[in-house]
Amino acid sequence: MGGMTRETTSSDEFHATLHSLRVWDGPLPGFDPDAAPAEPLALFREWFLHAAAAGQPEPHTMSLATVDADGRPDVRTLMLHDADGHGWHFASHATSAKGRQLAGHPDAALGFYWPAVARQIRIRGRVTARGPQESRADLAVRSRGALAAALTGRQSEVLDSVDELRRVSEAAWERAGAEPDAPAPTWTRYVLDPAEVEFFQGDPARRHIRLRYRRAAPSGTAWTRELLWP
Repeated sequence: MGGMTRETTSSDEFHATLHSLRVWDGPLPGFDPDAAPAEPLALFREWFLHAAAAGQPEPHTMSLATVDADGRPDVRTLMLHDADGHGWHFASHATSAKGRQLAGHPDAALGFYWPAVARQIRIRGRVTARGPQESRADLAVRSRGALAAALTGRQSEVLDSVDELRRVSEAAWERAGAEPDAPAPTWTRYVLDPAEVEFFQGDPARRHIRLRYRRAAPSGTAWTRELLWP
């Protein structure tokens, strides 16, 4: 009975909290889609800088969605490394779950959500792996901790214990300090070349503005813009 009581209390508390939450109660930025630039990269950078200036924590974190060999979707949160004329950049181990999934099914999607300004951005396109030199350069400009994590490797493999993780990580930290240029062969920089980019501006009255960019041709540089119903 005690267990059932705790479970009931926990469930009641969860639902009470869930249904009490509100979003976008404060003033929100405006968005005039008619004044948006002709291509999405410029608008992404503008919104990114605005979110950072508005105090959005970690605006460079994003969700990456892929599919596995059986067509089942998968998603995780990781960091944006760049956004330029080639696309949206990130990095991981080629041997990780996402690396294996991208090797088999390179079409993927990215999602950014910045609740401080009620904005989100969705990007879909094809991902390609950059070469060893660019991948190594990606790691070289990051922190000692990032190098240690890359040297630890074995991402997505089954871990026997937390103690094993601690031992291997400590050794990797030592090596990263002693060898700042230590190679991490499976570390790979990826870039998603966008075919669609959607910008969503939330509105307290639920009249959200959604602007989608689509490439006019699969390999072209021109974009078609269209509004979507919220």
